[in-house]
Amino acid sequence: MDLQLNGKTALVTGASSGIGYAIAKGLAAEGVKLCVVARRRGPLEQLAKEVVSGGGQQPEIGIFDLMKEGAPQLLAQEALKKLGRIDILINCAGGITHMTLDSPEQEWRDVMTLNYTRPRELTMAIVPAMIKQGWGRIINISGSSEPKGVEAGTAPKAAVHGFAKGLSREVARHGITVNSISPGPGKINTPMTGRLFSEQGKKEFAEREIPVGRFGEPEELAYLAITLASPRASYITGNVVHVDGGAHRFAFT
Repeated sequence: MDLQLNGKTALVTGASSGIGYAIAKGLAAEGVKLCVVARRRGPLEQLAKEVVSGGGQQPEIGIFDLMKEGAPQLLAQEALKKLGRIDILINCAGGITHMTLDSPEQEWRDVMTLNYTRPRELTMAIVPAMIKQGWGRIINISGSSEPKGVEAGTAPKAAVHGFAKGLSREVARHGITVNSISPGPGKINTPMTGRLFSEQGKKEFAEREIPVGRFGEPEELAYLAITLASPRASYITGNVVHVDGGAHRFAFT
């Protein structure tokens, strides 16, 4: 199927590894012009080489620490200048820190800032241009909002889902869709997963918690993101889609 993405543009945050890296490569393979963003230049330059060697256009590279005040607004300005327009926004930058009942307040603030406030600010900085052009795709790579205890990621991911749902209703008439993809904590093979589990630990966890019986690959999630980013998916908006091998336990959330 032709996804009708050739000639589109995309801003991908968190593109230096894992899921963001895979989404960026997949979009480029469909003919999308990229601006890829992370804190480290080296991995982005490697990504750019792989994109070009695969027949894609040379990506624009943005080095940004989104935790810095005002970074989302500056990034939006730079990406719009480099790309000319932004058709697709992939909010993939984020991270999880283990929290306890006595974790300091600043750690809670930092987790909420990185995983909710900054993606929201970046989205809101880009939405006006999407409204003006009458088309856009916003895709948040979020996470599970099923609390299994005091987990740092649950609250900001739930906030992302709520924000995205509300925004989807506001901008749908402008040809903009807003969706979230939830891989669940530690269900996809990424560098973060490697830090959380030993190989034996991964095997045991997958057998215990993931009905499919294995961890997913970033490309398996990327296929969905690329489809949602396409003009073909114009009637899919306001959704949270779980890509976790069936690990999500509840049928209606």
